Amino acid sequence: MRRALTTLFVSAFTFAVLAPTALAEDHGEGWYGETDDKVVTNAGFIVIAFFPLFVLFMSLLQGRLDKRKSARKAAAKARQQRPEWHGGW
Repeated sequence: MRRALTTLFVSAFTFAVLAPTALAEDHGEGWYGETDDKVVTNAGFIVIAFFPLFVLFMSLLQGRLDKRKSARKAAAKARQQRPEWHGGW
């Protein structure tokens, strides 16, 4: 636990010391280039589109996994009710 706290503290301190240098490069302009209203608007639309699609795909995935879980439970219940699986030798 002590080693993890030390590592966390050293990492946070290193990031805090190096952040101003990283942000000061190229007059504060990021890798994308100059940010104007069109870029910000398009980024907002991407964020707006991402969340409903994310919820949709995760819901479909959860439905599929629940269906598989129900099938496995039904198969296990059917196996327990079969007479050849009862008893010992």
